[in-house]
Amino acid sequence: MAAAPQDIPKTCKVVLADTIARGLLSEVKETLATVQSAGAIQPYLAAFLANDDPAAVKYAEWSKKTCEENGFTFDLRKMDKEELEEAIMAANEDDSVDGIIVYYPIFPGNPTHDKYIQETVSLAKDVEGLCHKHLYNMYHNIRFLDAPANLKKSILPCTPLAVVKILEHLQIYNPILAPGNRLFGKTITVINRSEVNGRPLAALLANDGASVYSVDLTGVQLFTRGRGIRAPRHQVHEQPGWALEQCLALSDVVIGGVPSEKFKVPADLLRDGAVCINFSSFRNFDGPAVKERASIYVPSIGKVTIAVLLRNLVRLIANRPRPEGTSNASQIKARSEAFADG
Repeated sequence: MAAAPQDIPKTCKVVLADTIARGLLSEVKETLATVQSAGAIQPYLAAFLANDDPAAVKYAEWSKKTCEENGFTFDLRKMDKEELEEAIMAANEDDSVDGIIVYYPIFPGNPTHDKYIQETVSLAKDVEGLCHKHLYNMYHNIRFLDAPANLKKSILPCTPLAVVKILEHLQIYNPILAPGNRLFGKTITVINRSEVNGRPLAALLANDGASVYSVDLTGVQLFTRGRGIRAPRHQVHEQPGWALEQCLALSDVVIGGVPSEKFKVPADLLRDGAVCINFSSFRNFDGPAVKERASIYVPSIGKVTIAVLLRNLVRLIANRPRPEGTSNASQIKARSEAFADG
């Protein structure tokens, strides 16, 4: 006798970051071969670690391993925070350095000082996309640094872009729709509104057409795509009286990024068949419980974030001027088109 529909066990597909990262790293190698001249030395990433945060240390270790496995030079520079500004300025002027990454937080409880350090990194070497120009472009849905020529692509922050790439891999984005509208009809909850990760992610997803509930300790905001030709960027609406419970009931995708081992998304409040992605260094979802409700579960994204880091580094190389006589408009255009998808 066939089982009644309610008796059929649910299956949740667990997707590991390593699977998605491999495809991105293959793309990175192919693009690097396109944008570099023959015989060029391998790309050089200078990494600055001025804290003892365990998550930052682990991220640096993974970055070093992935860089070296894929033919990139990774130079980890550990130092006191008082030395950091001058060290970054020196790297800005060092022609051998292609990209710079700084591991945050450096000044816990003083985000203004961390922001100052972010602005110290040269725009041309900001592999994390945290300089004001890159962030302005992201929030205003501007793809290029050199409009109207549109040959130099802007850099997007690594972790938010990693989540976007995961959603593309999971086919949450609809490739039939026009770019900028491929999340139309999707409702997404992002549990984190930090200026480095949560807010940029909500903006990116809204700019691609989703309705995004951004949840943090202060409440809920709804990010939606702007309306009309003069409003190409997302809009933000306060949701007074709303809490996580209301957001989860509506969401096709739930993205957890709370940096606390005590926080867990209440699995019983998830929509049946939701897609759940964790980008915190801690597991925001209880594995067995989430698998009872979710259709897809991505327990971590670290390796995808590092693949995106290398992708951004190659984009910086593609953006920079070539020596006189070695490049022309068609070559520059080809380098830009190697990153046609954001």
